Amino acid sequence: MTVTTAAERHPLDPCTADELSKAVSILRKEVELSQRSFFSCGMLVEPEKQTVLGFSPGSSIDRRVRLIGHDREKGQSFEAIVAPEEDKLVECHWIENGQAPLNMEDVLAVYAALAEHPDWLAALEKRGITDTSLVHIEPWLSGIRPPEMPEGRVLRALAFLHTHPDDNYYARPVGGLIALIDTDSGNVIVQDHGVTPIPESPADYAASFVETQREDIKPLEITQPDGPSFEVQGQVIKWQKWQMRISVHPIEGLILHDVRYDDDGKDRSILYRASLSEMVVPYGDSDPIQYWKHAFDAGETALGQQGNSLKLGCDCLGEIHYFDAVMLGTDGSPYTVENAVCLHEEDYGILWKHTNLFRPDLPPEVRRSRRLVISMIHTIGNYEYGFFWYFYQDGTIQLEVKLTGIIGVSVAENGEGTSTSPLVAPGITSPIHQHLFCFRLDFNLDGLDNTVVEANVVPMANDPHPYGAGFEATRQVLTHEADAKRRIDPAASRNWRIENPNVTNQLGKPVAYKLLPQASPTFFAGDDTVAGKRGGFARHNLWVTPYDEAEHYAGAGPFTNLHTGGVGLPDYTKDNRAIENTDVVVWHTFGVTHVPRPEDWPIMPVEYAGFMLVPSGFFDRNPALDVPPSKKCSG
Repeated sequence: MTVTTAAERHPLDPCTADELSKAVSILRKEVELSQRSFFSCGMLVEPEKQTVLGFSPGSSIDRRVRLIGHDREKGQSFEAIVAPEEDKLVECHWIENGQAPLNMEDVLAVYAALAEHPDWLAALEKRGITDTSLVHIEPWLSGIRPPEMPEGRVLRALAFLHTHPDDNYYARPVGGLIALIDTDSGNVIVQDHGVTPIPESPADYAASFVETQREDIKPLEITQPDGPSFEVQGQVIKWQKWQMRISVHPIEGLILHDVRYDDDGKDRSILYRASLSEMVVPYGDSDPIQYWKHAFDAGETALGQQGNSLKLGCDCLGEIHYFDAVMLGTDGSPYTVENAVCLHEEDYGILWKHTNLFRPDLPPEVRRSRRLVISMIHTIGNYEYGFFWYFYQDGTIQLEVKLTGIIGVSVAENGEGTSTSPLVAPGITSPIHQHLFCFRLDFNLDGLDNTVVEANVVPMANDPHPYGAGFEATRQVLTHEADAKRRIDPAASRNWRIENPNVTNQLGKPVAYKLLPQASPTFFAGDDTVAGKRGGFARHNLWVTPYDEAEHYAGAGPFTNLHTGGVGLPDYTKDNRAIENTDVVVWHTFGVTHVPRPEDWPIMPVEYAGFMLVPSGFFDRNPALDVPPSKKCSG
């Protein structure tokens, strides 16, 4: 855990427990909240960009705290801005469209509502289930309010059956049964779509239940006898020529701030801020317990607050530095997630190499690559999401999402799978679904005024190539927001260059980084569908907007729960503003379409998605030339 003194405080330092406690106390004093109100999250209100960029150590800081919660008596969520050091409530308003994220208060309310509800108990008994202690209830976000329950704070609930307390209860879904619960009023509607057989095949994955384990794995130890190469000062990380600041946000999770590179003594800025903005997980099956699912795991469930406490040798390996994260509990009391962020180094194979074939007397020149890893892992119900930022010695930045956990399941109809829900185990199918992540990348590439250029490789129209095999890289400057609604095209090696037209390299060209996407799908849900209206940001892989302090979320942000949609990126870009040579924000949506397979059961091996930010004329030559040879390279 790192400690920051008052003199070292920075405008972007996360809220302390004292700040959160005082903010809650001020709000309760100034606003009449009922006894049935609770808090979903509390966070720093980040100061305006120019304030942060102009900050000098020791200067005064105007701290603001945002509190988000829900009042069950009023049936409405609230948002408040508080100035703890001034003992002042700045503003507070009630949310008209959408509600605060799901939290443990809602989970407990679902359990309480169903515990003795006669319709729920009768539906279980119809399936031969009389011992309700064996029933695991899984609360789910409803998306929008269903027509059967058009009012209230609506959740849905699915049921699974235990065989013993520590088993994988997801292996025994109670098919055809779903409940709608208004956690404000306690009203319940039970929907029974018919009894289906409960699968019997065990699917335990914990080591204590695996009968035989591999015995041919030798120890693989990572040692750094002189310690790691990075330094940590408060929230600032310095490694080799890199420097950045990090924080943890209750909605967005891990945030990078002010990413910089020391280019032979010249301090160069690259990113002002980078983080997950939103994600959506739509399901493509028509099963009554699946078709409505399209979870927004950031805005609806406060992904950042679901961060794991990471463990050495399990989640991270090597010489580790951990960062704790302070969060706000539902009762307004702060709590600490210990070891929420892991920082370490990894060997990454060959950085560069060449053998001079015409000088056999000379040894090959080869350098080992290492990368800095900053990571955070979140558990959202049955799924785990790991977010890993990598920094490389050649100036490359990479974001990798690691997806694992337990896939959603249904009971196999007639023991068979379908084209929308393949069979993954006897009696169990898993619906096709997508995981689409939208990252907000606020660039500051050698200055705030940047331009985005699309680059494609295409066959030459008037080909001068003697063999007719010419191809070229083309450029298209994206001048307005409508131009920048783009999709990935691997066939054209498409990438997007973020350039600073006001700063040139030694070749007289604008300095640049390129956003190098992976092959990725976009949203399959149509524009007029419920999911399509709420998750319009997933329609394109690229969006570019001029910087606006108020435009922070690709969707509805902390009030995505039960929001009807139409906000976020589709709304931000409706005026088709100019985006050339200005302070731009790049939004990149990417992900995977998951067609489940038997190998994903009973627990899913990690699947990967992400992107890279690669210097492209930002440096005058390979910036990793000065990496020394490995001491173990005999040469």
